[in-house]
Amino acid sequence: MSDPHPRASVSPFVAGLTCKCPRCGKGRLFDGFLTLRPRCETCGLDFAFIDSGDGPAVFVIMLAGGVVVACALVVEILYRPPFWLHAMLWFPLILATTLLPLRPVKALLIALQFHHKAAPGGHAGHDPQP
Repeated sequence: MSDPHPRASVSPFVAGLTCKCPRCGKGRLFDGFLTLRPRCETCGLDFAFIDSGDGPAVFVIMLAGGVVVACALVVEILYRPPFWLHAMLWFPLILATTLLPLRPVKALLIALQFHHKAAPGGHAGHDPQP
């Protein structure tokens, strides 16, 4: 049985963080902000196998939440600004810490999925129902 997507010599971290094809490391992975291309323009890898799900959003939300909450707590304890100032301070930081890393994190998870030949879960064998 031959592998339809052989592993490449490209580092999944380099390919992911640069938003490039996980096989060749040259073709672009995205058409839009988070919209995947149908296939790589360089090596022709079909991106239909890709399913990153909600993973990228979860990682980004956890990171952004920790950064923003820590900063807000420090500012509140040291300076005690009014609530409107908190909103003005943290809204841009929330946007920056959620939107900027989302695309590279999604590409990184896709490259790692390709590199490790991840596939949907399932079970082989008999049906557990009597």
